[in-house]
Amino acid sequence: MSYTEIKKSWLYELSKRTIDIVFSILLIILFSPILLLVTMAIKLDSQGPILADTPPRVGKGGKRFKMYKFRSMVQNAHLLLREDPRYAQLYSTYKKSSYKLMHDPRTTAVGRFIRKYSLDELPQFVNVLKGEMSIVGPRAYYPDELEDQQNKYPNTRNSVKIVLSVKPGITGFWQVTGRSEINFDKRIEMDAAYVRKRSVLYDIFIILKSPWAMLSGKGV
Repeated sequence: MSYTEIKKSWLYELSKRTIDIVFSILLIILFSPILLLVTMAIKLDSQGPILADTPPRVGKGGKRFKMYKFRSMVQNAHLLLREDPRYAQLYSTYKKSSYKLMHDPRTTAVGRFIRKYSLDELPQFVNVLKGEMSIVGPRAYYPDELEDQQNKYPNTRNSVKIVLSVKPGITGFWQVTGRSEINFDKRIEMDAAYVRKRSVLYDIFIILKSPWAMLSGKGV
């Protein structure tokens, strides 16, 4: 996929990578008891792997990568939604609502809790350490989602190119402003605005607002 790079100074890029590494290591250590508890709860609650068995996401420069998340749904939930006739109506609703579902029947009991408080996102700190993601950045989209939404909103193509010039993030601007339920066209415009505006202070501002978004249940 093509992308449009918004150049930033080498000092910003170095500072951002340093923040990513330091924060990720500290938060993995801090959340290690919660990581263990969530792991145990998932295994006791339902059959399937600990991590979500989902396809790769689209990262910087259009490169695909495996994004780590705790499994919050039944096993093979991604394939069931797209291929099982029983979920045909749900899949139609999913696409019409910008690839978001308020009440997803595939979600497990533990999954509902960890998704509400964004605990399913914690394994992504490993993606950050690997250099595939950043703590702050745009949403990481599925390839089919990105293609379908651009067809639905053709005016977003330039913004998508800007968004793909940077690493996706665990949290971002629209998430911490309580606007996680907005449609793709508004969401991608906000992500593109972040890419243009990004700075060390702006990233720290978003990081500091993220815990409240998690605790309030509005999530990141």
